[in-house]
Amino acid sequence: MNRYTWRTGILEAGMIVAALIFLLPVYVLVTLAFKAPDDPSSILALPANPTVSNFVEAWQQGNLGNALINSTIVTVVTIGLIVVCAAAAAYPLSRLGARWSKVTYFAFLAGLLLPVQLAMLPLYQTIRDLGLLGTLAGIILINVGQGMPFSIFLYAGFMRTLPADFEEAASLDGANALRAFWSVVFPLMRPITGTVVILNAVSTWNDFLQPLLYLSGSNSQTITVAIYGFVGQSGAQWNLIFAGIVISILPILTAYFFLQRYIVQGFAGGLKG
Repeated sequence: MNRYTWRTGILEAGMIVAALIFLLPVYVLVTLAFKAPDDPSSILALPANPTVSNFVEAWQQGNLGNALINSTIVTVVTIGLIVVCAAAAAYPLSRLGARWSKVTYFAFLAGLLLPVQLAMLPLYQTIRDLGLLGTLAGIILINVGQGMPFSIFLYAGFMRTLPADFEEAASLDGANALRAFWSVVFPLMRPITGTVVILNAVSTWNDFLQPLLYLSGSNSQTITVAIYGFVGQSGAQWNLIFAGIVISILPILTAYFFLQRYIVQGFAGGLKG
C-alpha cells in the first residue's frame, strides 16, 4: 500500500501552483470580457457590474458571425483533406520497404525543417498567379501543404504498430490494396486521426498571419483577422477584443474536449512506432 509522504505533498503543491499559473491568463481574459469599458477596477478584480454588451457589440461590429463561418469552412475542409491525403500517403510509406519509399518519407519530413517565412514570398506569388488571392481556397491549399509533413509522420509511426494480419485476410477475400486500406486499416487508426484532427484544427483556426496576408481587402475574413479589426489607429478596443477572443475559442475548445482522449492514445501509438 502506497503511503502519502512529504514528497507527494510537495509534488501536489507544485502541480497546483503550475495549474494556477496556467489558469491566470484564462481568468484575466474572461474577467475583462465581462467588464464594462469604464470599469475602474484592476485586471485581476472581478467585474463590479458584469455585462454581456461586449459580446453583443463585438459580434455586430466585427461581423463575427460571418468570420466564424469562414474559419469553420477553412478548418473543416483543411482537416478533411489532410486526413485523407496524409493517411493515404503514409500507408505505402510505412508498409513498403523499398528504398524509394524511405526517400519519399524523409522528403516529406524535410518539410518540418523549413520555416514558413522562407516560402512566404513565392507562395504569395503562386497563389496570386493561380487567381486564388482573396479566396478561402487559397488559404485551404496552403494549410493543407503545411499540415501534411507532420501528419504523415504521425500516421506512418502509428501504422508501423499495426499488424498486417487484417490486410492479408482482406486480400485473401479479394480486396485490393486500396479497399483493404480504407475498409480495414483506416478504421483502426481512429486514435491517431483524432490527434491529427485536433492539432491541425488548432493551428488552422488560430492562424492569423496567412489569412491577414492572403485575404487582405476581401470579404472572406477569418475570426482572427476580424478580431484584429478592433485595433485601430486611435487605439485598441480591449473590451471587444477580449470578448471576441472568448467567442473564438469556444468552438475549438469544444472540439478539444471531445477528442482529448484520442490525442493521448494517438501520441502513445505514434511514439511507440
